Amino acid sequence: MITGHEKPTNWKQMNREERGRLINKNLKILKTPHGWKVQSQKGNNNYYFVSYNKHKSKCTCPDCQIRRNKCKHIYAVEFYIKERIDDEGNKVRTRGIKVSYGQEWKAYDKAQTNEKLLFMKLLKDLCGNLIQPEYKFGRPQLPFSEMVFASVLKVYSTFSLRRFMSDIKIAEHLELIDSIPSYSSIGHFMQKGELAVTLKYLIKLTSLPLKEVEKDFAVDSSGFATSRFARWFDHKWGKEKKYKIWLKAHICSGVKTNIITSVEVTEGRGADSPQLSSLIEETSQNFKLDEVSCDRAYSSRKNLELIEEAGALPLIPFKRNVTGRSGGSPIWRKMYAYFLYKHDDFLEMYHKRSNVETCFHMIKTKFRDNLRSKTKTAQINELLLKILCHNICCVIQEMAEMGIRGEFILEERGK
Repeated sequence: MITGHEKPTNWKQMNREERGRLINKNLKILKTPHGWKVQSQKGNNNYYFVSYNKHKSKCTCPDCQIRRNKCKHIYAVEFYIKERIDDEGNKVRTRGIKVSYGQEWKAYDKAQTNEKLLFMKLLKDLCGNLIQPEYKFGRPQLPFSEMVFASVLKVYSTFSLRRFMSDIKIAEHLELIDSIPSYSSIGHFMQKGELAVTLKYLIKLTSLPLKEVEKDFAVDSSGFATSRFARWFDHKWGKEKKYKIWLKAHICSGVKTNIITSVEVTEGRGADSPQLSSLIEETSQNFKLDEVSCDRAYSSRKNLELIEEAGALPLIPFKRNVTGRSGGSPIWRKMYAYFLYKHDDFLEMYHKRSNVETCFHMIKTKFRDNLRSKTKTAQINELLLKILCHNICCVIQEMAEMGIRGEFILEERGK
């Protein structure tokens, strides 16, 4: 509640937005079950009622009723609400509330205790979808599918190339591969630029067993440290300085199983918003999208329209300096009103976005948050390999928990 009865001397010279700001500052605004009561500047306990219906706000004052304009009382309510929403789009709380979630421990224990064997068997089936490149000339190459198998298993083990050789020998003993490549051959293979296309294809393939489970998705990015450094000469201090280069993974993930459906890799300073288009487009090819949640870095009319065109509801918090002017975008106006006037309902759906942060936590905890490779190409491939390993582990978990079939078969939507 905001109290006070100070009336500015230049009230009539202000526009509606400025008047709304002063009403929020000096007069009473009361939240009711069906809207907000806003005190009139005339005082005498006169109130106007602001409500929200069909993605549009309205007020009982003459200005709104006769002129059908957005009145000063609606602006006042919007300023009142924004003061109670933090930078992350959440309501400001005076005391934190700890939220806990249940865990199906029987299924979790079954998946974890059998994960490595299942991982290698599923990886064998997955690599069986790859086609051996046509031999032209030169030294005969090792089987392409087996080299991909070895590269994925190497990243899964988190060992160095030399220490990893024991795992590849176990795979050969289990008849999952026909021959054992040398550690140097695996290292050279991970430096191939064309490998990234294959890895993205395999990431998409590993997400398909959960296409009937996932309907709601979240988009975000996170950085991974590298061993590379950039140098520049600081003229102010007259000496050379350097900083560590890092790569950023942009992902779209399902909020129920944490499966990653699409990924883009950029330099660490790359912007988040431009990557949304390719992430949503690739995900929509194999999944039906109901909701897509993103943080404020993706807030733009173009991104909201892009998500709506994919058939999903865009859940993106609005920045504090946004006025709500649609600029010819109906979805912008609709979601802005929904974000302000139905904020509790918005948060209930938007809260699912935290699962994409869980995805990155899972990847970095299990497969480390740094990239061991020395060259940029190999680092991009290593990052994609981490995400591929994460997806296979998610499938193993859901095999134990939901009883899904761990089969990797690419099917085009609509067939």
